[in-house]
Amino acid sequence: MPQLVHDPAKSGKRMAIVCFISGSGTNYREIVRAGPDHDYVVFTNRPECKGLEIARANRHAIIALSHLPFLSEAWKKYGPGKIPRNHPGRIAFEQEAVRLIENELGKQPDLICMAGYDQWNTDWFVDRYYPRILNVHPGDTTKDYAGLHWTPTAKAMLAGDAVLRSTLFFVDKSGDKGPVLVQSAALDILQTLSQLDSRDPSGLIQRLNEINRFARENSVSSYDDFRQKASGVLFKTLEDLCCMLQEQLKVEGNWKIYPLAVHEFIAHGRAAVDERRVYLDGKLLPEYGFRLDES
Repeated sequence: MPQLVHDPAKSGKRMAIVCFISGSGTNYREIVRAGPDHDYVVFTNRPECKGLEIARANRHAIIALSHLPFLSEAWKKYGPGKIPRNHPGRIAFEQEAVRLIENELGKQPDLICMAGYDQWNTDWFVDRYYPRILNVHPGDTTKDYAGLHWTPTAKAMLAGDAVLRSTLFFVDKSGDKGPVLVQSAALDILQTLSQLDSRDPSGLIQRLNEINRFARENSVSSYDDFRQKASGVLFKTLEDLCCMLQEQLKVEGNWKIYPLAVHEFIAHGRAAVDERRVYLDGKLLPEYGFRLDES
């Protein structure tokens, strides 16, 4: 039986939304711009992050709790970036974060938006809030273009994709492979680089051709394969192109699909979930969700 993510008839039109941020806070900014008339709380695990300036300007409640003290012993054992997702230190950190958030709100949040947050969510957190946790990823998660920073764009390029998409999904215990609600319109790689090059000529198309030629001549079809076979200079070229493309995808993708999902689909009681199946207006969506350029 599909479960509404938010039912305005029962819970009211004004939602309590918690945005988790770790950096610039631009995803949070765009969510608020599109729907300022909700009750927002901003949580950060990085008390010095720039996104808090936006939160202060918006006069939204801020909760800052560093994850570092909770994971210091785990870092010694596993090393940075290798701590298991469900490590007890992560759970303890989330439990304290949840206590602070729910004390601030006086209840559980209606929606949680991972808006540029750099920590994993544990199974404990998912059990408490699913399906009220959203996240956005700069790649097509249905094609397993996972990874941090510019890696998803590189994976798409090296797989031979001509376009890029951002994905807005419900966070479940699979990490970045949760059920998809929305995908952005396709961002054409060649066209985007051509436009960027026309503004500031720097041989972007030539550099793209160098990468594609190397991939063809060396039978490279994956990011891992390219990383092993390419020179340091060519790998840096790939990184530079991907960073440029990902910045464009943030503007054309993330900043459009996140506000749409929160304010048009969820706040209005249009989105529902049944296990891994996602419904919009009572209709089952395909695996890739609602696509902006197919509506």
